[in-house]
Amino acid sequence: MTALPLMPKATAVWLIEKTALTFTQIAEFCGMHPLEVQAIADGEVAQGIVGYDPIANHQLTQAEITRCEKDPEARLKILPPANPINRRSKGARYTPVAKRNDRPDAIAFILRNFPQLSEQQTSKLLGTTKDTIEKVRSKQHWNSANIKPRDPVTLGLCSQTDLNAMVLAANERLAREGQAVPQPLELDDEDDHAI
Repeated sequence: MTALPLMPKATAVWLIEKTALTFTQIAEFCGMHPLEVQAIADGEVAQGIVGYDPIANHQLTQAEITRCEKDPEARLKILPPANPINRRSKGARYTPVAKRNDRPDAIAFILRNFPQLSEQQTSKLLGTTKDTIEKVRSKQHWNSANIKPRDPVTLGLCSQTDLNAMVLAANERLAREGQAVPQPLELDDEDDHAI
C-alpha cells in the first residue's frame, strides 16, 4: 500500500475497538504486521494510545468499512486527500564549488547533443545563467580553450531523469510548433572539441 493513514497505531486501535475487521485487513491498511495488530487487540501493546477515528478525519468511509467487514478478503482503501499538499518548487540549483568548473563542459555537451533545449531549459537543468550559455555557444567564455563537452549526468550536475524530461518536453514543443526534432549527433574522436 502506498499511502498509510495518519497515526497508524492510533488508527489501528480505533479499528480494533469499533469494527469487525480482521487483523490482516487492519494490518495492511495501517502498514503493520498482523501479529502487532493482534498484540494491540490483546492489550499487550499500545495501552495508552487513544483511538484515532479515520472516518471523522476523512481517511475512510463507513461504507468502505462495511464492505470490508462483509468480505474478509477485501482490503481497505484510503480516501485521497481533499487538499493535496503542493510540493515546493525547486529553487536555484546549488552546485558545489568543486563542480562549478565542470558547468561549461556540461553546457557544451547540451548545446552539441541536444540543440532543441532552450536556454531557459538548459539554465534550469544545469543551474547556470543564460549569459554563461551564450558565452559558451559563441566561444567567448574565459576558459573556452579548455572546454570539452562532457555529459552533465556523469559530472553530477543533473540526473538522467531530469535530462530526459527536459529533452522530452523540448521535443514535444518542437512537434507542436511543426518543426523537425533534431537527432543527437554521432560522436567521433575528431568531433570531441567541436560544439
